[in-house]
Amino acid sequence: MTACASMKRADLRLLVCPKCRSGLEFRGELLFDELATGTLRCEKSAHEWPFDDELAKLMEDEAIHGLEGFMRCLYDTFAVLHDQLTRVVVPLMQFETESATRDAYMRRIDLTNIATRRRRGPLRVLEIGVGTGANLPLIERDLPRGLDVEIWGLDFSRGMLEQCRRRPPLASGRRVRLLLADAHALPFPDSTFDRVFHVGGIASFRDPRLALAEMARVARPETPIVVVDERLDPERRHCLYHRLMFRALTFYDPAPASPRPFLPKDAQNVIDEQASRFFYCLTFSVPR
Repeated sequence: MTACASMKRADLRLLVCPKCRSGLEFRGELLFDELATGTLRCEKSAHEWPFDDELAKLMEDEAIHGLEGFMRCLYDTFAVLHDQLTRVVVPLMQFETESATRDAYMRRIDLTNIATRRRRGPLRVLEIGVGTGANLPLIERDLPRGLDVEIWGLDFSRGMLEQCRRRPPLASGRRVRLLLADAHALPFPDSTFDRVFHVGGIASFRDPRLALAEMARVARPETPIVVVDERLDPERRHCLYHRLMFRALTFYDPAPASPRPFLPKDAQNVIDEQASRFFYCLTFSVPR
């Protein structure tokens, strides 16, 4: 048993075609009301999205090219080593612990106050670029007990999602719903999630402006949207070692920076800060 359980028929109510945002219908094999193998068919265009090995693929491979394609290849190849490298190598590079960096951005996601504006139905959290699921224990840690909360995660790397699916169950018993999807075309209706966040990949996105617009679109108004990625802290002094290590970490980007200039025009409550020596944390929300 794992935290990342199979998707149920009822979960389809939250999915839309990433091309036209119409509803989807499952056609295939069920296993005790869980979707096993088949296709998700768009009700409007009749386009079919594959659903294999209990995982929906709501993206087109042709859209992933250039730097994104290279990064996906790396993630697929080294997924099994990703967590070990993150836990050991990155702290040695920046002389700061992994947990301190994660705690810094989890404070901005502010899950402890997710029920401030309670609404009917479950609350929902979305991690874009869920990877191996390293943030899932932190989500579980920070969510108030007893709340009805759905956790959704998507990634464009099947290799990373396979590692995520091997994670042990969350202590609360909450299911984590996983999708193979593109951050530039999120397969969800508008204003669906009470928290939306992404860690560690937007620097390689082909269109950060579009990805940020998609995050804003699926987030409920006035709720935190958090984006984290590499940037050398501009307010601190760095020795040659730190500069060389940062250059090695960000070999794919000659000038890593916060995507603040690409935020939607109506973005509000913008906070652009450092989570650690090597990582920024950009927080914003959208108005009602």
